[in-house]
Amino acid sequence: MSIKIAITDDHPLLIKGLKSMLQHHSDIVINNTYHNGKALLEGLAKSRPDILLLDIQMPEQSGDELARIITRKYPDVSIIALTNMEHEYYIRTLLQHNVRGYVLKSSDEQILLEAINTVFAGAQYFDPAIRKQATLAQKNPDNGPVLTRREKEVLELIARDYNSNDIAEHLFISKRTVDNHRLHLLLKLDVKGSASLVKKAIDLGLIK
Repeated sequence: MSIKIAITDDHPLLIKGLKSMLQHHSDIVINNTYHNGKALLEGLAKSRPDILLLDIQMPEQSGDELARIITRKYPDVSIIALTNMEHEYYIRTLLQHNVRGYVLKSSDEQILLEAINTVFAGAQYFDPAIRKQATLAQKNPDNGPVLTRREKEVLELIARDYNSNDIAEHLFISKRTVDNHRLHLLLKLDVKGSASLVKKAIDLGLIK
């Protein structure tokens, strides 16, 4: 039986690499590829894969938001998250959205194939590099978010109504780095937008 795979990532080169890697396996069929959340949701309405390889760090709609929508609307689609983020909190958030697998983008072909086959068989799969964090995430499902020093700095400036360019200039880092921190904060606090981020941060006592 062939395993139908869809890939969603905002980096065309990564999609090309994954397709090249997987198309040599006779039991895997690349069903569709998408570069953003809008295209993915439109595509799933027409054709659904067995497994979706989903980047969780995308602009406009983050992967965890998409996972929440997809597992609700299309429970027959099993999601494997592709990411560079290893923190326990990210894993816990995705588990709450019924993501079935978690693979680091730095991992090799064999690990990805193990993830695909394990998830297709109905089990969960965690990249060996993050299994310790995954175990902690499963044992402590209600732990609050843990912020890095830099994330706290960015959060405080967001609360002061600084935009990404202002924050980059203030902290002497690039705007891209700021945007990555902003995305991490939204994911860690499980909110959409700066206003909700600041409100929840205050409620949790992360900022005054």
